[in-house]
Amino acid sequence: QVQLVESGGGLVQAGGSLRLSCAASGRTFSTYTMGWFRQVPGKEREFVAHIRWSDGSTNYADSVKGRSTISRDNAKTTVYLQMNSLKPEDTAVYYCNYRTTVWGLNNDYWGQGTQVTVSS
Repeated sequence: QVQLVESGGGLVQAGGSLRLSCAASGRTFSTYTMGWFRQVPGKEREFVAHIRWSDGSTNYADSVKGRSTISRDNAKTTVYLQMNSLKPEDTAVYYCNYRTTVWGLNNDYWGQGTQVTVSS
């Protein structure tokens, strides 16, 4: 089992910044990806960013590209999402995601979510 502990959410004014953190603990997998999704009421959960642990390669949603940076700490199995120039539309519950592949199948683990609210 993998447990994910998120932190860093809060209320920030438009144009401000937040740094989200997610620490994974429990079972260690040799190959995995960690990242972030977000969800607002009435809408589906959407991808924000992820980072591949093996080589640090990253992907970003178009909505946050250029404003956000995802990074990792190998020793702590922790992923960070630095969000700058925040917009009201960034308001959502942000969920940490940990994905590993077992026998060719993707397995997702999720954090409880952390609220990000951007005031206009």
